[in-house]
Amino acid sequence: MESTGGPYLNTAAVTSPVGIARLLQMTFGCTTFSLVAHQGGFSAAYGTFCMFVWTFCFAITVFIIACEFTHLHSCLSLSWGNFTAAFAMLATLMSITAAVIYPLYFVQVGCYPIGCEVRDFRIAASVFAGLLFVTYATEVFLTRAKPGQVTSYMATISGLLKIVQAFVACIIFGALVNDSQYGKYVATQWCVAVYSFCFVVTVVVVAFSVTGKTALLWFPFERSVVIYTFGAVLLYASAAVIWPVFCFDSKYGSPRRPGLCAKGKCPWDSQLVIAIFTYVNLLLYVLDLAYSQRIRFVSHI
Repeated sequence: MESTGGPYLNTAAVTSPVGIARLLQMTFGCTTFSLVAHQGGFSAAYGTFCMFVWTFCFAITVFIIACEFTHLHSCLSLSWGNFTAAFAMLATLMSITAAVIYPLYFVQVGCYPIGCEVRDFRIAASVFAGLLFVTYATEVFLTRAKPGQVTSYMATISGLLKIVQAFVACIIFGALVNDSQYGKYVATQWCVAVYSFCFVVTVVVVAFSVTGKTALLWFPFERSVVIYTFGAVLLYASAAVIWPVFCFDSKYGSPRRPGLCAKGKCPWDSQLVIAIFTYVNLLLYVLDLAYSQRIRFVSHI
């Protein structure tokens, strides 16, 4: 953004469409966790996760606004364009997750037993949580790379997909540790190795992009990313075949959910979640590979 308010303050940071979106993010985020903390209430891991999402996103958004308004981001050893694009995509995914989880576990139609006032606060918090997601999604839409535009990598479709891939991998890991019985066969252990390897490399790609250190690498970063993405497609394709066979084939697992399986503690449920998100990530890597052939980017923006 160009400075319009003198040499020290950048008013475009709060008056441009992206700046206005960030101000709304700050407002909606603060309102959401204030409503929950004041009267709405939260409990267990689900509620704690939602509060973490809202406070974390609020803090980083305030940091971004402050840095851009004062030009302090130029003093940081970060690729600012990559950092803001990556955070906007991550915040979009985290905020929509919280916007679904909180009303699902804490909002009810009737007043009993929590009382009408608490119920109303929870409903209001859910509404603002939904608005928070919309504002982060709007920022992603406004800052994404246009066709043929030379821009920071994380603002491209390929860069944004990297954030989604890592987020989906976290969902897979969550299901894996929830009694998925992945250690039962060597084949399913291979699938875990695939998920872990792809997640680590994806995070490394994002980290190098955000820190702006890609120029220090002794190999061409963009070509290496495309080669890795092709490899990830092959690896996830193998997992997409192996995991369902060793979990849902009658020879190795169970094609149907066992009748005596407890809700929330059933290995079959975790295996199904992993299978679904394996296919989701496979599709994301295929799309990533397709888009990576059409983009141009620079690492220092």
